[in-house]
Amino acid sequence: MKHISILVPFGHASLPNIDGTHQLLNDVNGCAARMGLPKVFDIQLVGISPEIIQRNGRFTIQTDCLIDQVKKTDLIIIPAIHGDLQQAIDTNAEFLPWIAKQYQNGAEVASLCIGAFLLAATGLLSGKQCATHWAEAHKFAQMFPDVHVVDDKIMTHEDRIYTSGGAYSFLNLLIYLIEKNAGREVAIMMSKLYMIDIDRYSQSPFIMFQGQKDHDDEAVQKAQQYIEDKFDDKITVEELADKFAVGRRTLERRFKKATGNTVIEYMQRVKIEAAKRSFETSRKNISEVMFDVGYTDTKAFRDVFRKITGLTPVEYRNKYNRGVVVA
Repeated sequence: MKHISILVPFGHASLPNIDGTHQLLNDVNGCAARMGLPKVFDIQLVGISPEIIQRNGRFTIQTDCLIDQVKKTDLIIIPAIHGDLQQAIDTNAEFLPWIAKQYQNGAEVASLCIGAFLLAATGLLSGKQCATHWAEAHKFAQMFPDVHVVDDKIMTHEDRIYTSGGAYSFLNLLIYLIEKNAGREVAIMMSKLYMIDIDRYSQSPFIMFQGQKDHDDEAVQKAQQYIEDKFDDKITVEELADKFAVGRRTLERRFKKATGNTVIEYMQRVKIEAAKRSFETSRKNISEVMFDVGYTDTKAFRDVFRKITGLTPVEYRNKYNRGVVVA
């Protein structure tokens, strides 16, 4: 039987992450019993205090035990933490050495959504891949440059460390962990009971590109705005460099440092975001949308669209534009 420690951090943590994980893993035990199998998980809510007040007093979580009472655990699950993320890490700093020590003693560690920030603060993610909510991926990369953040993946698994993408994609990671520990048959049963897509691996279709503007490089900010204003034009890097009186290599270096994207990647993502909005709200065909955002090569447009969203233009339109599907 595997001992599970679900952490209950101070501050504003994700109640769905905590309660959802507790409920789903307990239901695994019930499902296993009905199938004549032994109990799979021994699950505890673990904290720094016996009572953890959440959301300014609206909720109080009673922990099962404190971290210093857990001498050995098999899997630590870190829920999402909200608000000022650095402050949330500082407030929950007592967890960090305990997580690292348990990992060194053989435990697995899983972070859910932006719980990845707390996990990364332990140093255990250094040099590894990490999934988190796509909306916080750029901030994560700034705070933890030694971690390879992958904003397109639902989950990662490397060296006994698991991370999940945004919000309710934590359910996909739980199903993965259930299959790993209880077998495929139980995982399928739980995915059906909770109506969770058992084999979904990408959060790319859900990403809304908003541009990374939280930096102080004025020339790069002007270049970003120009790209967004002229997304339907064919802009070259040389044109941008000349317009803002910056050498091409200097612009490319500063742009990558400030935004996390190359200039070309940024142009592509702005164009594809415009195309996505058009597919969601209009009845234009693929070619019309392609030309509207400045592409003339159908294959190039389709390849870039699929690379960024994980779907073809037709698949994306059919997924998000009910009017087109009905018609």
